[in-house]
Amino acid sequence: MVVAIDGPAGAGKSTIARTVAEALGFTYLDSGAMYRAVALAAAQSGRPPAEIAASLRIGLGDRITIDGRDVTDAIRTPAVSELASRVAANPAVREALVSEQRRMVSSGDWVVEGRDIGNVVVPAAAVKVFLTASPEERARRRATQTGAEVATVLAEQSARDERDRTRAHSPLAPAAGAVLLDTTDLDAGEVAARILALAREAGAGGPPGGAAA
Repeated sequence: MVVAIDGPAGAGKSTIARTVAEALGFTYLDSGAMYRAVALAAAQSGRPPAEIAASLRIGLGDRITIDGRDVTDAIRTPAVSELASRVAANPAVREALVSEQRRMVSSGDWVVEGRDIGNVVVPAAAVKVFLTASPEERARRRATQTGAEVATVLAEQSARDERDRTRAHSPLAPAAGAVLLDTTDLDAGEVAARILALAREAGAGGPPGGAAA
């Protein structure tokens, strides 16, 4: 079974997806980390992102690695976030990474978060959720994580949102049949509980009451 969680930056995808995966006993996949890894490798090597996406060995888990090198913290900088958004608009990069993501989730139980999981990567996912929140709340959350000024984050976020929504390939949008959840006034536990309920209605296992249920 696949639980697909999509949405823009700052909607709470990563925290919530990890919580849901842990509660269900599913494997967690952060697809955005793959684009960040490609962006970082391209910036450091000067090689074309498409070439890197086709050959890079990305290790996913509690720690993110590129060809065996730990880059968990390096891929989370504002500069890499901005570059990753641009790299993600490259059709060749998307083709390579989507193919790898589909291969990874072709067996087993997964919670996958990103921007095109329900639309492109796993359109037949048993559960599809699109998380959102007000731009101001999303910027506040990201600023809290990074230590940046909220106004600066909001401006950068607006540019990235526009780029993600209008790119020609896999634009950011709710998938058909996705449940829309506005997280503006909800904490992570409340959102995770709602997704857990959807997953269990769809037949997911796990205890009837978990940390977030």
